Amino acid sequence: MAPAPVGSAELTGTGRRNRFSAFVHRAKAEQRLVVQPRMGFADLNVMREGLLAVRAARATSVGTVTLDSYTRVNDHDSARQALRTGADLNGFPLVAHGPQATMGMLQGVTGRDFPLQVRHGSALPYPLFEAMVAAGVDATEGGPVSYCLPYSRAPLTQAVEAWSRCCDLIAAQEDQMHLESFGGCMLGQLCPPSLLVALSVLEALFFAEHGLTSISLSYAQQTHPGQDLEALAALRRLAGERLGGIDWHVVLYTYMGVYPRTPVGSFRILQDSARLAVRSGTERLIVKTPAEAHRIPTVSENVDALEFAAAVAADEYQRGRPELPTSTGLYEEARMLVDSTLQLGATVGAALVRAFARGHLDVPFCLHRDNANKSRAYVDERGLLRWAQPGAMPLRGADLAGRRPLSAQGLIEMLGYNERRFDREQLTRVTQWSLT
Repeated sequence: MAPAPVGSAELTGTGRRNRFSAFVHRAKAEQRLVVQPRMGFADLNVMREGLLAVRAARATSVGTVTLDSYTRVNDHDSARQALRTGADLNGFPLVAHGPQATMGMLQGVTGRDFPLQVRHGSALPYPLFEAMVAAGVDATEGGPVSYCLPYSRAPLTQAVEAWSRCCDLIAAQEDQMHLESFGGCMLGQLCPPSLLVALSVLEALFFAEHGLTSISLSYAQQTHPGQDLEALAALRRLAGERLGGIDWHVVLYTYMGVYPRTPVGSFRILQDSARLAVRSGTERLIVKTPAEAHRIPTVSENVDALEFAAAVAADEYQRGRPELPTSTGLYEEARMLVDSTLQLGATVGAALVRAFARGHLDVPFCLHRDNANKSRAYVDERGLLRWAQPGAMPLRGADLAGRRPLSAQGLIEMLGYNERRFDREQLTRVTQWSLT
């Protein structure tokens, strides 16, 4: 039987479409943006109540269980000790609770109309994947590069091996979990879009190479809406070209860098990300709340952000104005990085290891020992995120004019670009109103 076309019915590859993916595609067909929070609580009852609140939100939402820091680094004894003593944890200790307790917590909460994704941040996540499979989780996320370089000291070779085992575990299941690449969110900020797109596609190809049939590709909102629109178009185009016969969709993350500190500024950047998602054809949006700049958000704050983003998206769908991206060569640059990387190894995993060892892939400002950290980027006067120093990457279009020394103050100013932009615009409006 021929593979099912992307976006069609209930079959894909060799099995039934994962219910997480099926939910997302149904929403897209009905012009509804799927919105999703990032939240996790250690207590089973609190986690359950949080999921119920998300399910009841006036939005097309999916549930999220974010794991705690101990679990992410496989320190499950410390997580169990925290549960015994009542010590605070910054997420859900999946392995410490065990599959039976997790399934009990999810009973009557998740299902066809409210699937669940577990988010973790682990470079060596095999015990987590075993627990997720045992608990019947619908989806998870990460990748051998995107969850190693920013978050771990583990060698990239170990991460690739670990993620290979995880993918093989998923592929062996009759009902495969959905797996989302985190490659388009590398460091959250100051990584030019062509590399984000290339890394997301490369991790998706890594998943496909291991037999996964239900995946998503990510991209994080950056500093210029036009550039982001072009990046998302490039991501969709490359995925369409490279992932034939595989069920896939795209997820956009509301800006992951230094966040606006005013409530209105925060909602304005969330509004921009929701509009960007609709205009680009993106299926799913990870939201942020006004509390992000100060503390961990509450359940009600997460629900408010979900409902706000859903309302903005609905308004954008009603406008019916799909926006065509400009072309600055971003697709061509991302495609070149993908193709030239794949030539470096017999498998995608081997190619990724060799590419980073040679500096052929090089994430700016990333301090992991397996990243060359010779490339540099900068935000220009229009807000475009551009290459200044390519390092050893084959980037012929790097902006030579941007090759100026970067001071500590200059880096701080770039990191705070969106914070200033959205907060300053709000303060300017308030000042103008008060003078009239």
